[in-house]
Amino acid sequence: MNDWMNNPLYGLLALLVLLLFIILIWVITLGRRLKKLRKQYVEVMGNTGVTNIEEVVIGLKQEIAEHARHSRAVEAQLEQLERRQLEEKGRLGVIRYNAFSEQGSDLSFSIAIVNAAQDGVVMSSIHSRDSAYVYAKPIEGGKSTYPLTPEELQAVAKAK
Repeated sequence: MNDWMNNPLYGLLALLVLLLFIILIWVITLGRRLKKLRKQYVEVMGNTGVTNIEEVVIGLKQEIAEHARHSRAVEAQLEQLERRQLEEKGRLGVIRYNAFSEQGSDLSFSIAIVNAAQDGVVMSSIHSRDSAYVYAKPIEGGKSTYPLTPEELQAVAKAK
């Protein structure tokens, strides 16, 4: 029985079995790591149909550049619209009044149409029993080069 223990071939065989067992454990560990890497690779690559990650990165870089160009174009359009919106005469003030207190009712009126910088126009219509007169005066910065009536001043103030 001691013969096989003293035989160098059995020692070598035991060493080979031990080495084979270590290699088997190492292969199983590497297999698990490879499976994890494959899963991550599939998550990154998705259903692109591309097998080269460099092509995916280049494609993503091109898409980002295209989105950046589009974003700059949209920002430029937005700035242009904001500038135009400030120039638009969209603020409105209306005052109705009785120009001649002894007759009629509130048929006379003043309308101010201005933008954010208070540039625009104020229009007044004076109604009497026999006639009606319409006046328009330019407004710049909330003031006019022509004298404004109290009703016109009220209309401009209301439009602010």
